[in-house]
Amino acid sequence: MKRSEINAIMQEADSFIRSFGFVLPPFAYWSPDEMKRRRADIDGIVNARLGWDITDYGQGKFHEYGLFLFTVRNGSQDDLKRGGGMCYAEKIMISKANQISPMHRHIVKAEDIINRGGGTLVLELFNSDGNGDVDEKTDVTVMTDGVARTQPAGAHLKLNPGESVTLMPGNWHAFWGEGQDVLIGEVSTVNDDLTDNVFREPIGRFSEIDEDVEADHLLVSDYERVLGQGLVSPAAG
Repeated sequence: MKRSEINAIMQEADSFIRSFGFVLPPFAYWSPDEMKRRRADIDGIVNARLGWDITDYGQGKFHEYGLFLFTVRNGSQDDLKRGGGMCYAEKIMISKANQISPMHRHIVKAEDIINRGGGTLVLELFNSDGNGDVDEKTDVTVMTDGVARTQPAGAHLKLNPGESVTLMPGNWHAFWGEGQDVLIGEVSTVNDDLTDNVFREPIGRFSEIDEDVEADHLLVSDYERVLGQGLVSPAAG
């Protein structure tokens, strides 16, 4: 992706998010230079990988295969392991109409995926088989706002604004917006995008960036390169 495209997506996303009454935290609007100046005080942002995350999954077709994410808060794997403390994470995301987030599952993370507004959020769901691969035969049961819903493997679960689904580790899922762009909330156990995503097809989680212009704001994938020094994954403790 071109950095100019990423800058434009950030601006558009901020406006879309605000249209639903949600406002990103102050650090979302810091420039790269301001993050550098504040580096001694922002370990909580950098090490938890809070912030902007825009991906085309390495496909170079953002409007067809892609997702906008902003990680608002994220706990630590150490707390998760000992069963106390900050064991949760929160993201705000945008799935554009007909923009596919490809089939994947998580190893550790359980998550509530919430339609916060806009169009219909569509999820294609499968169970995992004994090897952790997609099970194309067994029915899938998920909780939707506390109500169990069972459907055939590969069927489409449609969530209208206000509705949500709980996905457990091993639930394979792809999703996209239908009709309009969708604002999505995610509430989950500790998030680690470096190690906890398993994709059905061999694709990348993060994009290659063509630096055609200066960055308005850093992506989480920029942190180690720009801010440096021993970046620690939340899953590594």
